[in-house]
Amino acid sequence: MYGTVARFRVKAGMVDKMQSEMKSIASMNIAGFVNTIVYQMDADSNEYYMAVVFADKASYQKNADDPAQDARYREMLAFMDGEPEWHDGEIVYQTK
Repeated sequence: MYGTVARFRVKAGMVDKMQSEMKSIASMNIAGFVNTIVYQMDADSNEYYMAVVFADKASYQKNADDPAQDARYREMLAFMDGEPEWHDGEIVYQTK
C-alpha cells in the first residue's frame, strides 16, 4: 500500500466545511483508494494531520495526476490556512 500524510491548518469557522468536503471525497469511487484518517491536534485545534491510503503507488499516482483530483484539491484550499505539507511514501506496517 501507498499513501500520503499531510499537515495543514484550517481557517477559523471552516471545520464543518472541511469535514463535509472530506466526507464527499471519501464517498467517491476513486480507483485504488482505501481510507482517509484525519487528526485534530490537542495542542492546537486548528492544526490537522491527514493520512490517505491507496492500494498501491500506481493508483495513488494516477489519482494525483487526475485533473479532477486537482480540482478537489483547489476546493480544499478554500478552508485551509495556506498550502498543506505533504509526505508521500510506501506503507510498510499496519494493524487490522
